[in-house]
Amino acid sequence: MVLARPEVRTDNAAPAAAKAGRGSASRLGLMAVPVAFFAVFFAYPVTAIVARGLKADGVWRFGRIGEVLGEPDIVQVLWFTTWQALASTALTLLIALPGAYVFARFDFPGKQLLRAVVTVPFVLPTIVVGTAFLALLGRGGLLDETWGVRLDTTVWAILLAHVFFNYAVVVRTVGGLWSQLDPRQEEAARVLGAGRFAAWRRVTLPALGPAVAAAALMVFLFTFTSFGVVQILGGPAFSTLEVEIYRQTAQLLDLPTAAVLTLVQFAAVGAILAVHAWTVRRRESALKLVDPARTARRPRGAGQWALLGGVLATVLVLILLPVGVLVERSLDGPDGYGFAFYRALTSADGGTFLVPPLEAVGNSLQYALVATAIALLVGGLAAAALTRRAGRFVRGFDALLMLPLGVSAVTVGFGFLITLDEPPLDLRASWILVPLAQALVGVPFVVRTMLPVLRAVDERLREAAAVLGASPPRVWREVDLPMVRRAVLIAAGFAFAVSLGEFGATVFIARPDNPTLPVAVARLLGRAGELNYGQAMALSTILMLVCAAALLALERIRTQGSGEF
Repeated sequence: MVLARPEVRTDNAAPAAAKAGRGSASRLGLMAVPVAFFAVFFAYPVTAIVARGLKADGVWRFGRIGEVLGEPDIVQVLWFTTWQALASTALTLLIALPGAYVFARFDFPGKQLLRAVVTVPFVLPTIVVGTAFLALLGRGGLLDETWGVRLDTTVWAILLAHVFFNYAVVVRTVGGLWSQLDPRQEEAARVLGAGRFAAWRRVTLPALGPAVAAAALMVFLFTFTSFGVVQILGGPAFSTLEVEIYRQTAQLLDLPTAAVLTLVQFAAVGAILAVHAWTVRRRESALKLVDPARTARRPRGAGQWALLGGVLATVLVLILLPVGVLVERSLDGPDGYGFAFYRALTSADGGTFLVPPLEAVGNSLQYALVATAIALLVGGLAAAALTRRAGRFVRGFDALLMLPLGVSAVTVGFGFLITLDEPPLDLRASWILVPLAQALVGVPFVVRTMLPVLRAVDERLREAAAVLGASPPRVWREVDLPMVRRAVLIAAGFAFAVSLGEFGATVFIARPDNPTLPVAVARLLGRAGELNYGQAMALSTILMLVCAAALLALERIRTQGSGEF
């Protein structure tokens, strides 16, 4: 028997080794397309921009980094970028955590609709968010007309817009986990003598800690790289790294300074994503989770009803009011309320636009559909490759897929212009350039939506199908696809919405005769006159309605655990 044991182990080791080899080969095959896509359309343009800025006569000038970072104006930009992101994150957590609790623990009429409403800002383009708050807080806005108060060109307008934009990140991330925590654990602590706050602090808060940290990091990432909101509301007095990169690139043509700032932003985003990945792994640790339907109940007592009323009032003032003012301003024409500004979108002025601004709607929809298809292909393959947890290489690949969310879209867009201009990738005059840039932002949403669902599929089902003779493509078609079909639709919806609103890269590469909606809004806001302002409000309203419709459609098919977003 003793002599036979090594022989048995050897017999079993060979199939296991072969299976592991096939699994590694399959994973590498799935990763081939995403790696190639990111190498050509992300790493190459960004590297080219950095090389243009830091290389002179074939020699790297790394001393330029110290020179740029020592300039007082740049130090001020770095300081403002960091502290406004910290302030935005703290303010968002302060305002949104009560909302996360209400959506997790309370059951009230209209809850699902309200959940969709608070998520609308997250998929809105930053240019629309900036325009909405400009209509509320800016010159001639609601506050200006009512009390003579203007908050545009102040940091408060930026902070409030960031809370508006990121409220749903906290509600979704923290509230999603909170709704699945067994409330009986906290009740048991209270039975043992702990007070309400002590029980929450010792039982619930440690379980929520990773989710709160993950939400805070995502809010910090989005606000640290803020562009459209700061560009519209901040004015010349305030500049984040992303805004300064745009100014140095597009206005001053100072590529060395832009390259240094790109490297700084790249390093900061890499650090943020590394910490975020760690918090996500902590969040995946074993917790006693239950069906959310078992934890939600109607509010009890005056305190809980007051909390619900406070959250509803917050949603009304913070989310619905800016959106409502935006719609109102789009209808407030020179001759009274009507559709004058919308009708004006049908004619070209021969200056800012070579075509009627309304054509931007059709352009954006076409670009977004193509970008969604690309993002689904690349992101779907990447998610399938990441389904089985592996070593550092796969974790590094996962982090790579998230980088476009934080790395300067301005750098990517300008990089497209200077790199994709020679055969076989001479794409500067091609319409496909815009969808490619938009797909870079859509891929992370596809991966983060599909990956948790794919990892939840029982591996034994795949093995049973393979034993019965199914090929890997057929295993995917017969086992995985029926289970992840909803996740694919949700991923497609998110990719479509974020592609529709991409601004940082497309502002460089969208042609004057084929503008996208965000680019058209920015150009109209950049021109003086009531008509241009009204048309910007009208286009922003159209863009908001399209994004909201896509999100409401997602809510109808969303299931619990349909990904991180």
